[in-house]
Amino acid sequence: MTIPVEQTSETESIKIVVVIPTFNEADNLAAITAELLALGLEDLSILVVDDASTDGTAEIADQLAARYRGRFFVIHRQGPRGLGRSYVEGFRQALRMEADAIVQMDADFSHSPHYIPQFLPLLHQADVVVGSRYVKGGRLDEQWSWWRRFLSWRANAVYTRLILGLHVRDATAGFKVWSRQALESIDLDAIFSNGYVFQVEMAYVSERSGLRIVEVPIYFEDRRIGRSKMSVPVKLEAALRTFEIRWRYRHLRAKDNHPLVAVVN
Repeated sequence: MTIPVEQTSETESIKIVVVIPTFNEADNLAAITAELLALGLEDLSILVVDDASTDGTAEIADQLAARYRGRFFVIHRQGPRGLGRSYVEGFRQALRMEADAIVQMDADFSHSPHYIPQFLPLLHQADVVVGSRYVKGGRLDEQWSWWRRFLSWRANAVYTRLILGLHVRDATAGFKVWSRQALESIDLDAIFSNGYVFQVEMAYVSERSGLRIVEVPIYFEDRRIGRSKMSVPVKLEAALRTFEIRWRYRHLRAKDNHPLVAVVN
């Protein structure tokens, strides 16, 4: 069930770590860093998890780490690549950095940093805040093709809801804020998804664990520079792996398993 939640402007001093996985984002990284630091959030740090980029992203990240010492950090991943692996490694490091709030977002400006100050106060009443394209007020970039819109709609309105029974409207959302307690309650060692279906797996585990989830409408802008890495084969693979997620977590169920999925109007 989706219920309205009243938004609050209450803020407090919390340690925020923004986790950004990168693969070939050399043209975007400095700009997204500047916008994040311009938010004026005093205790905000940026953690880039670079997945063996070949376009100079890693070198730019090192330069930014030297420039913004103490606020910008880099993990240079080794071994098998993948979005899921990058996020899990970034989440673990953010927890080691004693973050109170962990933001996950893309580097390509499809997730606008200006939403973050709106998300953070909601952690007083939620464990996870989702930047949602598919609640009232949420919008997709007008330049998206009908086919891309259809695939995204099918993923969120059909197979994740029918197969997994998810209540969250944007199960594939990559723009979220997690409370420290929420991530600590999830067994990150058990997360197996490596591609974009990682978002679906985390959404499913969150609901099955009884975490409180709030969806906030956002405008999802198409990436400003570069090409999307979300190909049709990747989306089809994610659909097939949804069945695997259901089977793997068939025994996971919170004692009071009535998922609270709320929407900020």
